Amino acid sequence: MGMAAEAQFHVLAVDDSLIDRKLIERLLKTSSYQVTTVDSGSKALEFLGLREDDQTDPNPPSVSSNHHEMEVNLIITDYCMPGMTGYDLLKKIKESSSLKDIPVVIMSSENVPSRISRCLEEGAEEFFLKPVQLSDVNRLRPHLLKGKLKEQQEQLQIEQLLPLPPPPPPAVQQQQLQPQPPSNKRKAIEEGLSPERRRPRYSGLAMV
Repeated sequence: MGMAAEAQFHVLAVDDSLIDRKLIERLLKTSSYQVTTVDSGSKALEFLGLREDDQTDPNPPSVSSNHHEMEVNLIITDYCMPGMTGYDLLKKIKESSSLKDIPVVIMSSENVPSRISRCLEEGAEEFFLKPVQLSDVNRLRPHLLKGKLKEQQEQLQIEQLLPLPPPPPPAVQQQQLQPQPPSNKRKAIEEGLSPERRRPRYSGLAMV
């Protein structure tokens, strides 16, 4: 049952190395995650619906209309890639108002403390050293759950901010508080049971 629950999580894996992509894909699928792999940061942005030309735009990136319907719950990316590095991709995601809450994990074959610190300060959840192990993948679960919980909380806040229907006018409220008169049907039943209604029946029996 736990595996079925985890299958709802979708991870986007970014790495320019085919071998490393296959490895991380196999590890993620072993943990019952849905996986999409791409070989560059620009393709990751395209999949997420971000316009790459926003890199030179001073305004934060926005999601374009061709955004994929499949929600991405976590992004795991290599640090060293030609063109856009994993650090650049991390910054683009955190600058996006629509995607900034998606957890991002960085991978690297080089253990450089300054690089690790820079990524964590920029908003990365974890920094894995390659080769990535199954134990590393197991550390993703709390970040996925936290991201899902945060999304639900934000949705609840949005619902709470929605305007409530206006209260009814005072005249309507007074009418609701006033006792309602008995219905015609009830009045007819009461009249049918009154002594005046019963008397002719008894007098008729007396005559017989």
